[in-house]
Amino acid sequence: MPIHETHPDVPEPVANFPVEPPHVVSSMPQTPGVGPSPHQAPVSSSNRHEGLKSVLSTLAILIIAPLLALSLTAFVFQSYEVDGPSMESTLQNQDRLIVLKVPRTLAKLTGHAYIPHRGDVIIFNEADAYDFGTPSQKQLVKRVIGLPGERLVVKDGVITIYNKRFPHGFQPDKSYPYGSVIPATSGNLDMVIPSGQIFVCGDNRGNSLDSRIFGPVPVQNVVGKLVMRIFPFNKVKTF
Repeated sequence: MPIHETHPDVPEPVANFPVEPPHVVSSMPQTPGVGPSPHQAPVSSSNRHEGLKSVLSTLAILIIAPLLALSLTAFVFQSYEVDGPSMESTLQNQDRLIVLKVPRTLAKLTGHAYIPHRGDVIIFNEADAYDFGTPSQKQLVKRVIGLPGERLVVKDGVITIYNKRFPHGFQPDKSYPYGSVIPATSGNLDMVIPSGQIFVCGDNRGNSLDSRIFGPVPVQNVVGKLVMRIFPFNKVKTF
């Protein structure tokens, strides 16, 4: 399911500072011999100084505000809109989501790979979507089903995972409380997920372009983890 990336509305900074009143020059004739005190600073110089401070403050806001917004969307969180039915009934078309990027950012800073947990709903980049009728690389939203090094089998409409903890296998769709999966999982697959890659599926298994088609996803392609649905307002939910 492709998703539309939307950036937080960054209010355009508006200079809303008190403006110094213009220097008032008296039209009264000056009394001869009477002038400004030698200890009094010229008013025009003070006005120029305050005007320069106001301009610099405005420029600082105009520069810092967009940089702050870009930093937040790049490293902390970002808003997305769901486009398509592949995650029904967990997510619906045009749902608005908040995706957390902090775990991926911390993993990059520490030099480690970010491996999402099984059952997480993630956003990731998928370049191979071009081969399936889409015009360019897409950002997709799917659920993590298989982790690196595990054996994953799709047979008779069921996904079974084999790993060290469960050498005889288990069915994640029945073991994890992430809601209903519709309908049965189609396909016939038996593979070991390579190191540094994860296997993802849509919850709407009958209408989802996922790892059953384009294969496991490299973890470096993961953008972030879904943490909240913020729209529609009557369906606000944390994940």
